[in-house]
Amino acid sequence: MIQSLYIKDFALIDELEVSFQEGLNILTGQTGAGKSIIIGALNMILGERADTNVIRQGADKAIAEAIIETGENEEIRQILEENAVTMRSEMILRREIRSSGSRGFINDTPVTISVLRQVGNYLVDLHGQHDHQMLLKEENHRSVIDGFADVQPALEAYKKSYHQMVELRKELRSLREREEELEEKVELYRFQVKELEDADLDPNEEEELEEEMHLLDNAEELDQKAAAIAEIGAADDVNVMELLNQIKLHLEDLARIEPDFEGYREEISSARISIQETIQFAERYRSKIEFNPNRLEELRQRQNKLNSLQKKYHRSIPELIDYLHEIKKELSLAENFDLEIEQQEEKIKDQADELSKKAKDLHQAREKVGQALSKQIENELNNLGIAHADFEVRVDWMIASEEQGWVTVDGQPVSCTEHGCDEIRLYISTNKGEEPKPLAKIASGGEISRVMLALKSIIAREQSLPVMVFDEIDTGISGEVSEKVGRTMRRLSDRCQIVAITHQPQIASQAHKHYKVKKVERDNRTVSQIIPLSENEHVTEVATLMSGEDITDAALESAKELINKNTFSN
Repeated sequence: MIQSLYIKDFALIDELEVSFQEGLNILTGQTGAGKSIIIGALNMILGERADTNVIRQGADKAIAEAIIETGENEEIRQILEENAVTMRSEMILRREIRSSGSRGFINDTPVTISVLRQVGNYLVDLHGQHDHQMLLKEENHRSVIDGFADVQPALEAYKKSYHQMVELRKELRSLREREEELEEKVELYRFQVKELEDADLDPNEEEELEEEMHLLDNAEELDQKAAAIAEIGAADDVNVMELLNQIKLHLEDLARIEPDFEGYREEISSARISIQETIQFAERYRSKIEFNPNRLEELRQRQNKLNSLQKKYHRSIPELIDYLHEIKKELSLAENFDLEIEQQEEKIKDQADELSKKAKDLHQAREKVGQALSKQIENELNNLGIAHADFEVRVDWMIASEEQGWVTVDGQPVSCTEHGCDEIRLYISTNKGEEPKPLAKIASGGEISRVMLALKSIIAREQSLPVMVFDEIDTGISGEVSEKVGRTMRRLSDRCQIVAITHQPQIASQAHKHYKVKKVERDNRTVSQIIPLSENEHVTEVATLMSGEDITDAALESAKELINKNTFSN
């Protein structure tokens, strides 16, 4: 239940805090007093769209905060855990609205407005002034049925199968589009495959070409330099090796006298070996040098061809090799498209059988819930003053053409959407002996309000929502019917807390706790206040609703009788 509601700098409200009670909480007051502003603030707390116009003039931000008892709710616990919010039995939901945007908080932890809305959906069912008009739009009728727990498993199973079908059909469409595209490219791809295969591409060839061409291009210089090294080692006049050998002998003699020369002796020995090996390598290398202009020309032509291919295709050699593999696959696919498409069509056929089964399961679940709901609404409407109500939930297949039908049911092609293959419409007859007709076409405003209240009563039992809020659900009704509406709301408050705005004394008289909303002047500004009424004030307010501001003793007595009658009858 909502324990308390705090509002600051919100529209006409400068600051107010109100504590609600268990049972039926009724808000009354003159039109424009601010009743709907209070409900609007609660709506903001529950994650609805914020309008910066609600910020009171002169204030930096508007604040709306509610403390709500939740009890043990695993769905809420999971949402909070996913968003690092501590779960408590009493939840503090707060919304701050600034000119730059809005922020949401749960238990003083910042959360997105989406999270605030998710949690709010498990705590409060808020019926706005015009929400009953949703029943006037047939596209909303499906959501009424699908909101029941008995439909959810079949709906989820259907959606999973439907999305699999969507993907398969998408893949088939893509295959056919690619087939058309490839038909135009087959000849080009065949030419390119031949050209690239004839080129016998190797990812390392360019580097190897460069190396070999570099050697061939510099063969003469290599031979000259290597010969010069070899000649130094073999010269008669200045023989390097002989000089080094002499130095080595002298160092050996010196080292015997002075040990400091030993290190130099070792170094000259090492140098002598390295120079000797270098001279020998130069001699051997000369024998391998190739003077081959024809080979060099051949390599240059190969290099030109590779460069030409890279320029033509705007790809490197490794990329050309990858491209060759790619277009060979495309050609293979083009040659086997019929088989690919046939296999995909077979998958779609199998999935259509699966989707058809899930669609039938969903259809049956909706029919079952619809039949039960129809009886329940008829009973509720009887309590609400429509004695001979005949209510029907009609679940019909969406028959389609063969081209548009994804599945077949009883030999007929049926159109499918993400939400199923059914058209769901609510039908009603409020007069004995008349055939039910579409609810959207024949129901009056008062009847629509009562159908919505009946539906809300059933939802409250099904979903065990802790709080339900009604902003003038009594639209279009009065007198004896209002009294019955009030009784239904009071009975409903045994299951959950009810907060309701009304102008009807028959409804207000049945409050467990009555609040009056009024406007007052404060510091030359108009502000809204909400005042919890005592028992005597409750009687006075009901009398005011009955007779206006000029309250007579007779009006007070009538109010007392009405309160006693409805209190004890419930």
